[in-house]
Amino acid sequence: IVDYYARQYGIKSIITRLANIIGGRVTHGVIIDFVNKLKSNPNVLKILGNGKQRKSYLYIDDLIEAFFVLETRDNNTFNVYNVGNEDWITVDEIANIVMSEMNVNPKIIYEDAGEGRGWPGDVRFMLLDITKIKKLGWKPKLTSKDAVRKAVKDVLNKN
Repeated sequence: IVDYYARQYGIKSIITRLANIIGGRVTHGVIIDFVNKLKSNPNVLKILGNGKQRKSYLYIDDLIEAFFVLETRDNNTFNVYNVGNEDWITVDEIANIVMSEMNVNPKIIYEDAGEGRGWPGDVRFMLLDITKIKKLGWKPKLTSKDAVRKAVKDVLNKN
């Protein structure tokens, strides 16, 4: 439908498929969940799934830059882009970063919904192919791990 309206009415339209966006004023997600759980009880951290889920995380500043690049460098009436990182990080690694930044060492309890999933429908592995947007000259400045660490600091510094 978006493609039709873009071409029919000459409206520039870009659809983006996004990785997990973190940092800044983001108010939900695994980082917020872990921080809140550890503030409530620094002795125990419940992790949904088996901790081995691997996903790509993109810091909000990289997303904003990607949108700017798409607006200024894509001259098509309609296009679709994946916007994410070139790597991924496990839930266990995210937990370790949160624990390190909070200076806590809790007991980890896994709540596996089956097949290593945190909940029914949870995607265990996610990494978008960003080749297309990279051809416009964009790529993320932060890796998934660096983005997570920066996002954890954002959450801890705003409280």
